[in-house]
Amino acid sequence: MPYPIWCTTCPKPTIIGQGVRFNAEKKKVGNYYSTPIFSFRMKHTACGGWIEIRTDPKNTAYVVTEGAKKRDTGDDKVHEGEIVLRTDEERERLQNDAFAALEVKVGDKRQAATDKGRIEELLEAGDKDWDDPYAASRRLRKSFRVERNVREKNLALTEGLKDRMSLGMDLLPETEEDRRRAGFVEFGDLGAAGSEIAIIKARAKPLFPIDSPTVKDRSSSGKKAKKLKAEQVAEKQREALRVELQQNTRAVMDPFLADQAVFVATGPLPGIKRKRTQGEQETRLEDLASNNDLLKPPLVDYDSD
Repeated sequence: MPYPIWCTTCPKPTIIGQGVRFNAEKKKVGNYYSTPIFSFRMKHTACGGWIEIRTDPKNTAYVVTEGAKKRDTGDDKVHEGEIVLRTDEERERLQNDAFAALEVKVGDKRQAATDKGRIEELLEAGDKDWDDPYAASRRLRKSFRVERNVREKNLALTEGLKDRMSLGMDLLPETEEDRRRAGFVEFGDLGAAGSEIAIIKARAKPLFPIDSPTVKDRSSSGKKAKKLKAEQVAEKQREALRVELQQNTRAVMDPFLADQAVFVATGPLPGIKRKRTQGEQETRLEDLASNNDLLKPPLVDYDSD
């Protein structure tokens, strides 16, 4: 489709966009001088209607002749300031019709007067601005210098902000909307001391949040710790008692530990940590000597060879 069209066969207005392809029947329907005129006939699948488009060599365009009409987009309208070229038929009609030629001349004179006034205004404005070229150039260079300083200042501020915030993107210039929105934000006045305290707290605060245990978790963890400590003490006492009983049993039952009985019996008591004096050690040795009968190993029968 060379341009968008409205299908007149569809029950509701349906537009067919530019570039939509159809399987069309092509045939020659005439000539414009030596240029053939072709007809393209196609079927709209939505409604089943037929659409026919023909070439227009005279105006170098396409014309819808059946089943549709061209969509008016305003491109064919003459805008202000555009010059419309007359066709051969219009020139011939102006040559043969004096009244038509007079009307055209009057319209052209009216349009020329309007254009002349506008041209004169433009010339006066140009002469006023460029009467003194040096002064005009000086004004332009001065304004450009001021704008350049502002641009360089804003660029330095932007680059500094990007470096402080580690931003890897381009920042747009500040607008009035940004200033208005920033004015809505209110910050509390902490004073000099308050601001220092806030800074210290902010620096001391960890970067990542730490999950602090609740009161219930703290109480349960405290009880568990106490319970574990008590269990450890009881376990140590049981282990010390077991070692003591094992050593005493070996001292009584093992005949080869008779010479070492003094060292076994003099072991420290569990749970009591104190250093014996010299007198206590001598008394202990005397008691062991008096009970030597208990410490003597029993007789053991050995099978003789």
